Amino acid sequence: MRYLLIALTFLSMESFARTNIEVVGSSTVYPFATVVAERFGRVTNFETPKIESTGSGGGMKMFCSGLGMSTPDLTNASRKIKPSEIEKCKSNGVSEVYEVLIGYDGIVFANSKESDLVEFTRKEIFLALAKEIPSPSGLVSNPYTYWNEVNSSLPATRIEVLGPPPTSGTRDAFVELAMEGGCKKFPEIAALKKTNKAEYKRICHTIREDGAFIEAGENDNLIVQKLSANPKAFGIFGYSFLDQNADKVQGSIVEGAAPEFELIATKEYPISRPLYFYVKAAHIGTIPGILEFVKEFTSERAWGEEGYLAEKGLIPRPASERASFKLESI
Repeated sequence: MRYLLIALTFLSMESFARTNIEVVGSSTVYPFATVVAERFGRVTNFETPKIESTGSGGGMKMFCSGLGMSTPDLTNASRKIKPSEIEKCKSNGVSEVYEVLIGYDGIVFANSKESDLVEFTRKEIFLALAKEIPSPSGLVSNPYTYWNEVNSSLPATRIEVLGPPPTSGTRDAFVELAMEGGCKKFPEIAALKKTNKAEYKRICHTIREDGAFIEAGENDNLIVQKLSANPKAFGIFGYSFLDQNADKVQGSIVEGAAPEFELIATKEYPISRPLYFYVKAAHIGTIPGILEFVKEFTSERAWGEEGYLAEKGLIPRPASERASFKLESI
């Protein structure tokens, strides 16, 4: 998709001095972009792109900060660009932005393989992690300390969940798909969506801050390591990290579906989301290799069903969607 924001700002060639592509953004897309960049640098005459994991929100902030060699050429995102970010780009002269949906990912609620596999509903996840939950007397501060207080069938262990910070697209998707997915199971809260949307979102999207949820940074590998050190804790991260660490961690079953490749692709697994990258149009033709890098990323050998990104955990788009993508539209 192409976002036309304002008339293109022309830059002098002196504004640029880089010869390599710079990519920022999502920690979930980071391993995929890194694999593409390494192959791109190896099989072409262009320099290997620099890939930085900053989180989706952090990447968008950098991407939309302006034009020129001190700003990135692409940003990865594990959620769609927000209207406020489009406006931020616009205000800083980033006048044309191209969107590429590269595939899909599942957000896993995982624990150590040293512990039992657990099955959750999204309602239980909301009750365990929301700052406020409904009670007969109205909304109250979350009183639950142990999982079996939420549901007696859950483990009699302290609620301790390691997750990403607010700048992360994984965090955005988790609160929308898992937290809100459970929150709206309560009719009195669901009704607020029509009468007081801001209050509805506040209740459904606000994670508790009393120590049950622990912000573990943008490094999903660090969360995996901490789960190995603390088998009673759970962690939130993308499917690719589960796939790469299947000997250490296991993904919980959610609403009867496991976070498996096929079930994410068919959306039977309920906590799944699209993955994107965004290209700064003004840098194309000035920073060498941008279109060629996009061509490699969107080639069948990369994002196809048998491609090397699928081997890394990317859930490919359907063949018809992949075929409809035209590099010439960028």
